[in-house]
Amino acid sequence: MTQKKAPPSSSSPDKAAPDAAAPFDPLAFSKQMGEILERLQPLFTNYVQKHGGSEELAEQGFSLAGMQNVLMDYWQNAFQNPQKLLDLNLEYAQNMFLLWQESTRKFLGEDSEQIVQTEKGDRRFKDPIWQDSFVFDFIRQSYLLTSQWLQKSVRNADTLPERERNKLDFYTRLFTDALAPTNFAMTNPEVLRETLSSNGQNLLRGLENLVEDLQRGEGDLEISKTRYEAFEVGKNLATTEGSVVYQNDLMQLIQYTPSTKTVFKTPLLVLPPWINKYYILDMRPENSFIKWAVDQGHSVFVISWVNPDKKLSQKSFESYMKEGLIEALDQIEKQTGEPQANVVGYCIGGTLLATSLAYLTAHKQDKRVASATFLTTLIDFHQAGDLSIFVDDEYLKIIDEKMDKAGYLEGSNLRQTFSLLRANDLIWSFVVNNYMLGKEPFPFDLLYWNDDSTNMPAEMHRFYLRNMYRDNKLCKAGGIKIGKTPIDVSKIKVPSYFISTKEDHIAPWKSTYEGMMLLGGKKRFVLAASGHVAGVINPPAANKYHYWVNDKIDDREHAEEWLDQAEQRDGSWWSDWAEWVKAHAGKQIPARDPKKGKLKVIEPAPGSYIKMKGD
Repeated sequence: MTQKKAPPSSSSPDKAAPDAAAPFDPLAFSKQMGEILERLQPLFTNYVQKHGGSEELAEQGFSLAGMQNVLMDYWQNAFQNPQKLLDLNLEYAQNMFLLWQESTRKFLGEDSEQIVQTEKGDRRFKDPIWQDSFVFDFIRQSYLLTSQWLQKSVRNADTLPERERNKLDFYTRLFTDALAPTNFAMTNPEVLRETLSSNGQNLLRGLENLVEDLQRGEGDLEISKTRYEAFEVGKNLATTEGSVVYQNDLMQLIQYTPSTKTVFKTPLLVLPPWINKYYILDMRPENSFIKWAVDQGHSVFVISWVNPDKKLSQKSFESYMKEGLIEALDQIEKQTGEPQANVVGYCIGGTLLATSLAYLTAHKQDKRVASATFLTTLIDFHQAGDLSIFVDDEYLKIIDEKMDKAGYLEGSNLRQTFSLLRANDLIWSFVVNNYMLGKEPFPFDLLYWNDDSTNMPAEMHRFYLRNMYRDNKLCKAGGIKIGKTPIDVSKIKVPSYFISTKEDHIAPWKSTYEGMMLLGGKKRFVLAASGHVAGVINPPAANKYHYWVNDKIDDREHAEEWLDQAEQRDGSWWSDWAEWVKAHAGKQIPARDPKKGKLKVIEPAPGSYIKMKGD
């Protein structure tokens, strides 16, 4: 497997923090700057030699030619309905005039009103000077008004095809995010203040951070989002006690050591996504879903997917089903003697679970799954969030060429794509913090996991992108085949529990609801607050967020109707799920020690597959 060098420490002992109170020494400053630029030069040369042109944007789905085509369609739409554009421009001009008036009043010391407010959750303008100073207040409000004007102009282009409008909307959001005044030293008051107080030492530290990130990326810019040396899988992440009891080319099967004297008779299998590593469900003891499930009295098994290299390029979606989920069910039956398991699928793991249930149903083996839990899972990909805008024929062609060379899609490619979906949080905030303020990123376990990326086998990824994201075939009876078996999710009768999150940008909750409605059997749908990860990893002890429940689900209801009639409850959905799954977990029996089962222990949890680094 591909092994990546460990990232260098961002707090190396030879990088001493300068004395901010020392008088400014222009000669010393120039010397430091020269030394840093000398270190930068070979890195820039290496980057140009590696990449040469603008292909990197194309690899992320940003084709300049494709963008020009979308813009041409937009202007054609605008000329067909000029009144809409004129009205928007007039509204923008009026708002800017009002802003000028109110800013003048503020400059003269008079009471003034805000023309536009910063959206809740936008942390870019948290410094009080953005509102206290009339100059920075004007910069902030004019930027927000301009951003809103651009976004409205795109969203009102209703004669554009939906996919093109969504793509242009995303490009526009990236553009306005990049041009935020917070991203430029001369219009960011916090950077100006730090530069004056430290005699420019923050800029030197920022350049050193830039050099380290370029070295870490071996010429590519790998923005540090956390202090990587602060974490180690198996030491302070993924520490729940257990044993690897089976492995094959694609996965290791981990069985966890019980923490209760008795356990439920029916085992629990966790099917994580293979786009990221499973330990998102086992970060620290206080927020580990796996440890919590063990403490609730479940015999918990989890699949730890391999980080594939070229040798596994032909592993398909079918391979992940047969060598992953179905093989795990076989091994769990050997280990426990139980023919059934409750299965939890997260994200693409849930998509695989739905596909597998339809396959098992077609072969009259669906009784092997006592219940199915779907965490933020897409089955109907019609409205698949921002990720879907990347998946068109042009993008697929680029990705195919890239995977043909390597045999897999590099984990860094997916990581960069996910960062673009939340550019303010995962790119620009760190550009400001690391390179302009010259600070070290905060040690944050979730961001360590986010950067611990995995590769995607070429054959599997082609199937997934085309059949799910592009063509949305999973929701159509017989739309896809696994081997020779047509997949029809409507035939699934296994009891199912769906948990979605209200602010999910990867699996939008309304789409997950529509997908849930395709399944047969008894269903329960729960909506949690927050996003794709934070809304799922929400232990009851944290007493954080809330969730919505509504027992009334029928074919006449849509997602909004369900929410309108839903009851909001405080706390974590985990407690609701714990009560639901009990009905499918069987009686209590003596706890199962993984070391005393029929399967031979290979190594302690978290195993070796999880430690394989991606590209």
